Amino acid sequence: MDLKETLSTLESLADEKVRKQHLKIGARENLFGVKMGDIRTLAKKIKTDHALALELWKTENIDARMLAILILNPKELSATEIEQMVSSEQFTWAADWFYNYIIKEYADKEQFREKWMNAKDVMLARAGWSLTSGRIARDSEGINIPAILERIESELAQAAPEVQWTMNSALVQIGIHHPIYREKVLAIAEKLGVYRDYPVSKGCTSPFAPSWINAMLSKQK
Repeated sequence: MDLKETLSTLESLADEKVRKQHLKIGARENLFGVKMGDIRTLAKKIKTDHALALELWKTENIDARMLAILILNPKELSATEIEQMVSSEQFTWAADWFYNYIIKEYADKEQFREKWMNAKDVMLARAGWSLTSGRIARDSEGINIPAILERIESELAQAAPEVQWTMNSALVQIGIHHPIYREKVLAIAEKLGVYRDYPVSKGCTSPFAPSWINAMLSKQK
């Protein structure tokens, strides 16, 4: 499929309810509103097509970018390209797809972590904290957790919403995976109160750190 045919196919799959939902949660107007399942089905049909993916990304259309993420080859992206792509996507749903399918699969992703955590660009900072959260959960060797907690305590409450979410995730992962710091984590969370009153659907876990941590620890028992 070429670019024109792919965009035409995406447009034909548009669902107005999906479009309105995306707009409600912060998407820009440049989107069709394609269901995630339909994007995945189309990606399976196309398979990996790096050149097409780059063309789709340049359109800045959200559905096109989410399809691009699924057909990109991370190994063919340079560090500079990845950084530019991260900073160029403001819709957090698409940004998180890019993190999960591209950044996490990038061999040398550690080069980005501290650099992005200290970036002024909110989307780079969001991704940097996601990488830190992952390291804390899976392999925290070399991570200065007391310093991370100090930053979270001083910055979380005033952080941009995009960054606040992944910074809070890092706090939660410390509380779950590092019992020695759990009391400190819970104290920070209670003091700051970030997401304390966050609305959640029945059966879902609150992003408020103490609730999230306790829910995960209960599952481990």
